[in-house]
Amino acid sequence: MINNPFLDPGRQGELYGKTARLARRSSALMRAKIAGRPVPETIVQLAQAHRTESDRLPGLVADIGCGRGTSSCVIAEQLKPQRLVGIDASPALLNAARSRAGRYPGTQLAFLQGDFHHLPLPDDSCELAVAAFCLYHSPAPGRAIAEIARTLAAGGLAVLVTKALDSYSDMDALITAAGLDPHADRHESLYATAHGGNLADLAQSAMDVVTVEHEEHRFEFSGLDHAAEYLATNPKYDLAPGLYGNPGALAAALHEWHPDKPISSTSVITYVVARSAGGRT
Repeated sequence: MINNPFLDPGRQGELYGKTARLARRSSALMRAKIAGRPVPETIVQLAQAHRTESDRLPGLVADIGCGRGTSSCVIAEQLKPQRLVGIDASPALLNAARSRAGRYPGTQLAFLQGDFHHLPLPDDSCELAVAAFCLYHSPAPGRAIAEIARTLAAGGLAVLVTKALDSYSDMDALITAAGLDPHADRHESLYATAHGGNLADLAQSAMDVVTVEHEEHRFEFSGLDHAAEYLATNPKYDLAPGLYGNPGALAAALHEWHPDKPISSTSVITYVVARSAGGRT
């Protein structure tokens, strides 16, 4: 039995077969966020800071695990590559990415379905590869990172992004204290395979790590209703029927156990910038 839903092939349709769960999750988190740089913009800043030819626009950029295309759009707009390919395993998320994408003069933008263990890209083809908040969906993220390294051109950069193992642990405690899942604070982290503590080592096995940054992001949910919007999207918990995916019902259950007041939580975001092994310095 697989306990981590991010690694369970049988749950991927539930998690990513439609876009609503991710959209609700992102909306709830962004409205709660009170500290921390925007991740897509930070990816662009790191790529710009570590490019070896600052006067040259990147040719091909791959946004791996692009989801609904948020990072792809920011990269296209701000970095202005000649070509940008967003890759994801979910057709529903790719359709959302296509519909959300604007027009970016000078950039050819495309979205492709693909597995990050077998990327639909030639060897040595990417000047920049981005993999944000996706590697922990692999039971063997080192394989996915090796595949990313395969696609990097000489001197090409990869920007890998993940979260700390204990991200949002305050929310686990909220669910546990309410008795809605007595083991919520003891479940394996959703980020267990590729997290802030091991991502640099995983990258170092296939590329040359250039820099590692850890940044705490802080969130303050306005009350139990707001917290329930996020919690109802979290597949980590073993909730009673009718609570998962139902913010109203989950909020009502939380109100029975907790006073309604602001709720704080944190997540440490880790950025690893690496260069193709043997690339320019």
